[in-house]
Amino acid sequence: MNASGGRGEYAVRAEGLHKRYGEKRALDGLDLTVRRGTVHGVLGPNGAGKTTAVRSLATLLKFDAGHAEVAGVDVVRDPRGVRRRIGLTGQYAAVDEVMTGRQNLEMFGRLFHLGGRRASLRAAELLEQFDLAAAADKGAGTYSGGMRRRLDLAASMILRPEVLFLDEPTTGLDPRGRGEVWETVRGLVAEGTTVLLTTQYLEEADKLASRITVIDGGRAIADDTPDGLKSTAGGDRVEVVVADRTELHAAVQAVARVASGTPEVDGDELRVHAVVADRVAALTEVARTLQDQGVAVEDIGLRRPSLDDVFLRLTGHRTESARSDGDPQQDDKHDRKHDRKQGQKQDRKQKEEVAA
Repeated sequence: MNASGGRGEYAVRAEGLHKRYGEKRALDGLDLTVRRGTVHGVLGPNGAGKTTAVRSLATLLKFDAGHAEVAGVDVVRDPRGVRRRIGLTGQYAAVDEVMTGRQNLEMFGRLFHLGGRRASLRAAELLEQFDLAAAADKGAGTYSGGMRRRLDLAASMILRPEVLFLDEPTTGLDPRGRGEVWETVRGLVAEGTTVLLTTQYLEEADKLASRITVIDGGRAIADDTPDGLKSTAGGDRVEVVVADRTELHAAVQAVARVASGTPEVDGDELRVHAVVADRVAALTEVARTLQDQGVAVEDIGLRRPSLDDVFLRLTGHRTESARSDGDPQQDDKHDRKHDRKQGQKQDRKQKEEVAA
């Protein structure tokens, strides 16, 4: 059971965190609060300070100024107390691919000082919980990406932590593997674990997080629910795509009748869209007007703002994942394998440090 009672409503509290690397400000007065029993997303461009924040809260980095508590324990005054209450999963699955899934979990159990018998029992429990029992005695190197990541998450849960830090946990996974990890995270939160999730995937934050903090330049620049953030990007829009360029003017006039502002026109895609106050009434009115005028329409509908719209508005650019063409075959395979191995070593070392 998670011992969360009596420590207030927040599992993570950070106030005015500062961290410098030479002249670079990795954290520049970061404030962050995370409610217990939730998934809290942290979004930001590369270099925004996401990983520095996680490593600082997990006691793996010493921040220069500020105050932070995790699971009700002061990060600076009692780092060991914090480590007893947290789990940490980095961008790469920090498992030994030669060892079996069971052996990996038993090894981490011993690192967490459970002793041989307790480590074995806990490994068996986690293999069942994370749907890995059928592959328990197979080498982790034979696992799919999603299975390796679930094994990595299981290793982070050896001591049933109150708070789990997930630093871009689905990097490099295909959609199926990403979905498997999402289901696992939902299950952990349902059992009472608090999850702080950093991610470049806006869909991931939207599906998992009940609240999101956007950071840039080491500072929090927005904090709200996903829907609350989306509402800042301009509200619902009516969107019309006409079949012929000659119909664009009629579409603009029809949309302008219901728009809260000036309609925007994409001449290349023959698209007209505008923010509206009453989404259903506006769509109905535009559809009726275009039909009465005999305008040939390729597509018409309502579009809600996305987190990508929010991210673009707040930071001035899209996330790395949104800009990527998503084709891993275009990357150099040797470099990707080297980066993965180096990342696995670093993330495994972080897990061992937390266990120490």
